[in-house]
Amino acid sequence: MPADHTPSQPLFIELLRHTGAAIRIFDMGRRVSKLTTDSFEKIEQARTPYPLPFLHHAWVGVLIWEPKQPEQNAIWFLKLPLDEQGFLVQAARDDLVRRLLENARNRQQGTPAEDALKDNPFAFKPDAEKMAIFHALAAKATGAPASAYFETAQAYCHGQIPLERWTDLAVQGLADLVIRLDESDNEQALAARVKEMPLPALNAIATLLEHVQPRVALRDALITRLDTLLASDDDNALAVAALARGLSNIADERCKQQQMLKIVQTAHAKEPEVIVAIASRATSALQAPEVLLPFLEVLAAGKGGQSAFSRVLADLMFMPAMRALIMQALRSPQRSEQLAAAVGEMFGQGFANVPSGRQ
Repeated sequence: MPADHTPSQPLFIELLRHTGAAIRIFDMGRRVSKLTTDSFEKIEQARTPYPLPFLHHAWVGVLIWEPKQPEQNAIWFLKLPLDEQGFLVQAARDDLVRRLLENARNRQQGTPAEDALKDNPFAFKPDAEKMAIFHALAAKATGAPASAYFETAQAYCHGQIPLERWTDLAVQGLADLVIRLDESDNEQALAARVKEMPLPALNAIATLLEHVQPRVALRDALITRLDTLLASDDDNALAVAALARGLSNIADERCKQQQMLKIVQTAHAKEPEVIVAIASRATSALQAPEVLLPFLEVLAAGKGGQSAFSRVLADLMFMPAMRALIMQALRSPQRSEQLAAAVGEMFGQGFANVPSGRQ
């Protein structure tokens, strides 16, 4: 471990533990998912790089709650920069620790404690979708009831509200439904409902499903809707992107690869929304060479142009599991001239002219 990775102050996670509060940590980057406190401690100690980087940052949600003192509960959202190796930049981490220590000193001296994140350059506000999922997860984790919007979403899912009444649904209610699929046969009911749901409702629910792992019945219902959309000549890029996201976290990796490849082989894949959905959410499917190269071809030919190609590729290559695979694919004998040109524009012609096996 490089010497400059060594933390110069106490661990952030240790200070939180010392308060006696219960702590949950979530990654908030590509999707909302749990991080164990032990894994976050290793990240802080620079024993391991951040496992889920997004746009060269660690996007973290911290839930702190005190069952006996609910007024002390807190939620922090932190966007922490990563170095070129994927480790936390220690200056940012140390700034958080300094603020926590200052808060603790103020509390001991009887001085009103300031918000530890007040004016913090590393704080961020998640978008509405991620915020809704986070609150749904937090409620379930702390034993709190779902939001007031949950019952309407559940009734719609179970067919107790007409399909055309999708405008009655709130994002928070749908997020609560998705997080509580294991309750009241919600998942089976949703699987049946997805098959006939209007596109606006389908888009909203499919997008939220990326944060959980749909089981077989719901997965197959999403695939059926995807097949219908891909066979249509209509401009359904938003729905295709939403379904790509909804299928991006399914357990069957081979099935996931098949669905992403199916999308990549259609004209829909050139739309920016679809490209971003696959690149940012279905990254594990791209680890299959038979999916990765066609995706890179579509990325090079996409409507976002060279700037989108360079941004998406740079983000993917920041992930340790993807970098070597992408470098190998970019030098494939099967790469097109268009892909070679895009690579040359991004890395320089010296890279693009490395023999691909066709020269």
